Amino acid sequence: MDIFINAITSMSWWMWILIILVIIAMRDIIQRRHTISHNFPIVGHFRYMLEKIGPELRQYLVANNREELPFNRIERGWVYASSKNENNYEGFGTDRDIYAHQHIFINNAMMPYQIDENHPNSIDHCFLPCAKVIGAFHKRKKPYRPASVINVSAMSFGSLSAKAVESMNKGVKMAHAYHNTGEGGLSPYHRNGGDVIFHFGTGYFGVRANDGGFSMEKLINLVEENPFIRAIEVKLSQGAKPGKGGVLPGAKITPEIAEIRGVEVGKDVLSPPNHKAFSNVPDMVDFIEKIAEATGLPVGIKAAIGKLEQWEELADIMVATGKGPDFITVDGGEGGTGAAPPSFADHVSLPWVYGFGDLYKLFKNKGLSERIVFIGSGKLGFPAKAAMAFAMGADVINVAREAMMSIGCIQAQVCHTNKCPSGVATQSKWLQNGIDPTLKSVRLAQYFKTFRKEFIEITHAAGYEHPCQFTMDDIEVNVDDHNLSKELSSTYQYHKTKVPFTSMQDLKNCMHLGGNY
Repeated sequence: MDIFINAITSMSWWMWILIILVIIAMRDIIQRRHTISHNFPIVGHFRYMLEKIGPELRQYLVANNREELPFNRIERGWVYASSKNENNYEGFGTDRDIYAHQHIFINNAMMPYQIDENHPNSIDHCFLPCAKVIGAFHKRKKPYRPASVINVSAMSFGSLSAKAVESMNKGVKMAHAYHNTGEGGLSPYHRNGGDVIFHFGTGYFGVRANDGGFSMEKLINLVEENPFIRAIEVKLSQGAKPGKGGVLPGAKITPEIAEIRGVEVGKDVLSPPNHKAFSNVPDMVDFIEKIAEATGLPVGIKAAIGKLEQWEELADIMVATGKGPDFITVDGGEGGTGAAPPSFADHVSLPWVYGFGDLYKLFKNKGLSERIVFIGSGKLGFPAKAAMAFAMGADVINVAREAMMSIGCIQAQVCHTNKCPSGVATQSKWLQNGIDPTLKSVRLAQYFKTFRKEFIEITHAAGYEHPCQFTMDDIEVNVDDHNLSKELSSTYQYHKTKVPFTSMQDLKNCMHLGGNY
């Protein structure tokens, strides 16, 4: 025994390494699970290591500034700098290919719009509320004018960490914006002072009956107990996976999540593709009206756009009855906070510009565009893209991934693994401990304020006081090589309805203005 111990203690460090490598090689040869490791012992592991860190290598070393998707380095850098109130300018001109397909041009006026010293934007450089009041046409008991044209899109607690949701809610309070709950229910982390849009889908989380259906009683109680809920949004579909249901695994359902969502601890929960509360368009309209009557709040719907037949049916019912949603949130097929199979994420539903253009044109032709507040959602969290969206008829935009980046998301693209390194999209206590809500809330608020400030400056450069005044002829996009750019009106074959607007001061004086003004 002493001889054996002496032999081990006398071995050099390199001999230990050699023994370990031999053991690994033997294990590689014996196993049959990984062909590469079996055929190339030890060396094969480097292939898996490189594959694992490939996205990081491309992100930081290989891809150029404009090459990455879904958000390139320039776009992420602008959000990061804006959220930290740092210099977000570019020097020496743009490095973007301005002749590329779908490049956006904003037609500036010879003389920019001039504001005086008493103008709301002289006092507050980022004051930019919605030009429409949600619920005004249908005379809802509690109409709502969003105090910010940029707001946090539907992302639920459970998908995002507690500290991420808390940071966003505190941030929207500072920025006078609203926070959409996502379909995971109203959590304690949504109760930090910001305006809230309560959102639910086919799982009815937070307003779920014992049979898995919708409970009006729970919704009424929720609204009465939480007066900061300013509107209700019913999700029909989302950009990442329209028409696809989902399963919340029992392993992810903690006692806290179970209480918030109204489900059982440790038991799988199905979110079906279809709603139980309605099965056709007339029933959906009746459902919307019942909620609006019971709660007094404006009610809207969210969907990704594909076929238009049922949307036309909805429009016809609205024309005939005067009933229907107060707002419609159009999600683009490029939406991505919800994990989805590539077949859905890549191919099902239209990109935002195509889907929104088709839908807006349909409602405009029916004479309905003035009574609906249109909300755009789909990589619109940049002033130039927002200008295009407003020119096409959007009244408000929601941002999801841009909001995540403002509080620290690094686009690691592992949201669905519960291993988000920035602590934003994970339930790991260790990983989310890296988020300081006191700091991150300020950063989200600063991103929103910087966005609105630049959006206002672009609006003034085009000769307008408010972005609602943008027309389809104010924006051009590159469409082909023969006629290098066309106005949006020529590209999408419609003109948006003129939005009634008097002045920014009148918006500031509105009794229905949200936020903390």
